[in-house]
Amino acid sequence: MRSSCVLLTALVALAAYYIYIPLPSSVSDPWKLMLLDATFRSAQQVSNLIHYLGLSHHLLALNFIIVSFGKKSAWSSPQVKVTDTDFDGVEVRVFEGSPKPEEPLKRGIVYIHGGGWALASAKIRYYDELCTTMAEELNAVIVSIEYRLVPKVYFPAQIHDVVCATKYFLQPEVLHKYSVDPGRVGISGDSAGGNLAAALGQQFAQDANLKNKLKVQALIYPVLQALDFNTPSYQQNVNTPILPRYVMVKCWVDYFKGNYDFIQAMIINNHTSMDMGEAVTLRARLNWTSLLPASITKDYKPVVQPTGNARIVREIPQLLDVRSAPLIADQEVLRHLPKTYILTCEHDVLRDDGIMYAKRLESAGVAVTLDHFEDGFHGCMIFTSWPTNFSVGIRTRNSYIKWLDQNL
Repeated sequence: MRSSCVLLTALVALAAYYIYIPLPSSVSDPWKLMLLDATFRSAQQVSNLIHYLGLSHHLLALNFIIVSFGKKSAWSSPQVKVTDTDFDGVEVRVFEGSPKPEEPLKRGIVYIHGGGWALASAKIRYYDELCTTMAEELNAVIVSIEYRLVPKVYFPAQIHDVVCATKYFLQPEVLHKYSVDPGRVGISGDSAGGNLAAALGQQFAQDANLKNKLKVQALIYPVLQALDFNTPSYQQNVNTPILPRYVMVKCWVDYFKGNYDFIQAMIINNHTSMDMGEAVTLRARLNWTSLLPASITKDYKPVVQPTGNARIVREIPQLLDVRSAPLIADQEVLRHLPKTYILTCEHDVLRDDGIMYAKRLESAGVAVTLDHFEDGFHGCMIFTSWPTNFSVGIRTRNSYIKWLDQNL
């Protein structure tokens, strides 16, 4: 009996050691976040083991775990009709709010899920619940795109998928089929989905042949650049769940089918050093010492290497492609973008990407709402139901939907 108690105590101590990570006191529901992070780390370790054994690619294995535990069928309710179909060969899940006699034409929103261009799905519970709520509360048609993922495809295939599906939806006959007002269509996405939405917005703003223009774009903690991994938010949140800096840099390398040997060099900005001509020019467009307020920059210092590794950009030129890094777009492109909503979280490496984009858009004359949450963390908006319900998740979702209701 005594030995059993000792063993149990040891196991509890080991579990606590594995789960516990130091978190700022201001983050929402810290112990719940620790449990969520431990669960995700465990899934990553299992997928890495599967990869090591040669059974499957680690990203395929990890996404299989994520989707298996959270996949939801296209289930309709009296309030929202849900159907799986395809738009120009791209899988989508469509959520249609119930018709209202006083509002015969609905709003339309194209939603692009996050997951580092490699994980998640429009068909998992988190995104299904979000889009269902949006369709019901906004009396809208939500098109959630099931774009192809790494490692089956790489940049720019994801952009191709969201462009094809969105252009299909914007066709007059398709909008008519779903009773959508052509003048009230927007795009939105979170994290990597926010990246794709921003790239889509810039491409459509320059497309003179596009008859139906987007009214708004709503970007939720978007990832917008891969040139500087030492902005104040990257330095502040280097190990903050659920997106530590190392994981974000690795997502970029995966997106471009790059070499993992480059990750550590990229973390210290060796890929955009002073001897890299084009990279230095583009980095000037995300000079955070001028784009961010003093309350954000604090005592953080820019990390600019005098010399770097030219091989990185030579082998991964996509790092400097505006389609992957919308933050570095020309000012002339930015000024044609629609009214914009950007949600950022304090405890997120991507916080400053969003704040800098808001500042650049404002300078270009675009109407921007920057919605910042001091207790938020990356990914929080989709965590609104038990057992992963966070108070900041509910507040961010409500604030986001409120803005859409007032502006779309």
